Amino acid sequence: MTTVDYVVLFGTILSIAVYGVWATRQVGGLDTYLKGDQRIGWGTIGLSVMATQASAITFLSTPGQGFESGLGFVQNYFGLPLALIIVAGVFLPIYRRLKVYTAYEYLGKRFDGKTRLLGAALFLLQRGLAAGITIYAPAIIVSSVLNWPLGITVLGTGILVVIYTVSGGSEAVSLTQRYQMAVILVGMVLAFIIVLVKMPDHVSTDGALAVAGAMGKLNAVEWSFDLNERYTVWSGIFGGLFLSLSYFGTDQSQVQRYLTGRSLRESRMGLMFNAVLKIPMQFFILLLGVLIFVFYQFEKQPVFFNEAVWTAQKAGAHEAVFDEIEQRFDAVQIDKSAAIDRFLAVRESGDAPALASARAEMLARHADAQEIRSQAQAALLAADAEIKASDADYVFITFILDYLPQGLVGLLIAVIFCAALSSTASELNALGSTTTVDFYRHVFRPEADDAHSLKASKWFTAMWGGVAIGFALFANLVENLIEAVNILGSIFYGVVLGVFLIAFFVKWVRGTAVFWAALVAQALVIGLFFQLEISYLWYNFIGWGLTMGLAILLQTMLPRPRAEKQA
Repeated sequence: MTTVDYVVLFGTILSIAVYGVWATRQVGGLDTYLKGDQRIGWGTIGLSVMATQASAITFLSTPGQGFESGLGFVQNYFGLPLALIIVAGVFLPIYRRLKVYTAYEYLGKRFDGKTRLLGAALFLLQRGLAAGITIYAPAIIVSSVLNWPLGITVLGTGILVVIYTVSGGSEAVSLTQRYQMAVILVGMVLAFIIVLVKMPDHVSTDGALAVAGAMGKLNAVEWSFDLNERYTVWSGIFGGLFLSLSYFGTDQSQVQRYLTGRSLRESRMGLMFNAVLKIPMQFFILLLGVLIFVFYQFEKQPVFFNEAVWTAQKAGAHEAVFDEIEQRFDAVQIDKSAAIDRFLAVRESGDAPALASARAEMLARHADAQEIRSQAQAALLAADAEIKASDADYVFITFILDYLPQGLVGLLIAVIFCAALSSTASELNALGSTTTVDFYRHVFRPEADDAHSLKASKWFTAMWGGVAIGFALFANLVENLIEAVNILGSIFYGVVLGVFLIAFFVKWVRGTAVFWAALVAQALVIGLFFQLEISYLWYNFIGWGLTMGLAILLQTMLPRPRAEKQA
């Protein structure tokens, strides 16, 4: 990175963070701190909701997902638009009518205190861990760019986001996310344009897509009913629906974003903004990864994209093994590039038999390259069993550092940094709010006034920042960041969603039944996760179904109270 890149990087990040602190320097009280001044329009709400979900993991790991597996991951979001319509029509009006600070307050009103605490506790557990992963993601970048120890970069990232989140609360989060999202969108569009410009002169956009399609990277839809298939239309529609319902409807980090709206209509419009744009955005980012894959068919590709790890191991006792793998990979890449050129040339001729032959040769050389990459990963694990064998999270950052011009390198790294800060700020803000409202004020200090609760919320936000930073120091144990976050959510979200759906639609089920049903369902989901090999998206469906089924069964075995408490 050049001096210009550093200026762009740190100038962008710090200016937005400082603006957030300055713009919210006079927080009016607890209500403003937790929910903002409730004058925010639908555009800011929409960008804030999008920025909360689109963490650095989205912009760091998703291109790598596209590079490795193609467009299939987009099916993960097929259920999202319908989920947002349900949230806007059912969840949101109830939250606004009851004027709650957190979603779990509603559970207390509908059921009882213990159910409220259980819902809040499941959120705190899941989101506290996820916040650590969202801090870890940009730390990879800074560690790679500046060659700093990963622990130092985790601390630097975490401390920065804690400072402006603690100082300004919910309003600071929403205001900064608006500008962070603008930087993100501009940066990703520029990256997309540059990868097209950097393609060899003889490779048109149509040709690049033809190569990607021939290699199976453009298969965005999989109709298989195989439960072991990770991404299919069915897992996306059903599992993705329940994952999105849980996330947008019951996760406080999202609920807190759309409760800041000036009216029910503004909040609904913000959610619909995401219903329309989320799938196209994810498709665009995956397609960027696919185009980077095609680009590397003609440029020198690292045998392993985490080059710092590869270089370190190569310098050790296994140097000869790593040298031999590199030489074979480089030779196969040359042959594969030539085979792709022949494929593109024959494609223009319209000779079907020749095209089939050229395609077969191209795929054979690609399979050879993939086999050598697998051998490289195996060699790394043989040298050090604790090495993270997947390198998908390093694909996009490697492309940025090696091929983007001065200034744009700093901007694209700022993009990923902004995404990390915006998403983590929402998470910490929600964690602090939930701890204060659902635990501290509800259990320990119910008599606390707003001034005392405001101070407590700031302290709890800072505490969760410390927890997230601590977990981030161990996040290198996961293989792919974006999948790790979705897997973590799938384990917990389904049960929480089941509790909320019972609250909304099964009025005769009471707190004791749903409390014990949720505990048993959560234990079963965790057990099944370690026993079954099905797509993780199905655990949302399983958790929801188990919770509702068990709660209804338990309630039929318990005496019903004479007076039913309505929400």
